[in-house]
Amino acid sequence: MDKQQIDLSLLDPVLAEYGKVKGSLITILQNAQDIYGYLPKEAIERVSEETGIAASEILGVATFYTQFRFAPVGKYLIMLCQGTACHVNSSELILQTIKDELKIEDGQTTEDGIFSLKCVACLGCCSLSPVMMINEDTYGSLTPDKTRKILRELREAAV
Repeated sequence: MDKQQIDLSLLDPVLAEYGKVKGSLITILQNAQDIYGYLPKEAIERVSEETGIAASEILGVATFYTQFRFAPVGKYLIMLCQGTACHVNSSELILQTIKDELKIEDGQTTEDGIFSLKCVACLGCCSLSPVMMINEDTYGSLTPDKTRKILRELREAAV
């Protein structure tokens, strides 16, 4: 993917509202990620300038929480559960199916920018195991065939 120019002015309303409010760093970072889809380095630097919090401290907070991303993600973010119930019910087989179908590894995005894959510790849907979330939608009782069908339908819808 080409590196795009980051419009830092989009952060202005967030920083105006929360920039001087003690204890609001996570809220600022969440808003920044909502704006950009991830936390660009330039946004972290801007937050540092406006809040007076060192960029290294902001990065330390952001890296502590798994909700924050530091690279753009695809149109469809696949979060594949690796919890105990999913593991016991063959989540590794589902992971291999996703890797084979999309030609990406955990943490990567397809060249066309449509899919990103992230393995997560638990999605809290144990009764549906193995399970994945794609954006806000949950897919459970996965099999390799069902997984391929879901991915192919989403790819067709994205083109």
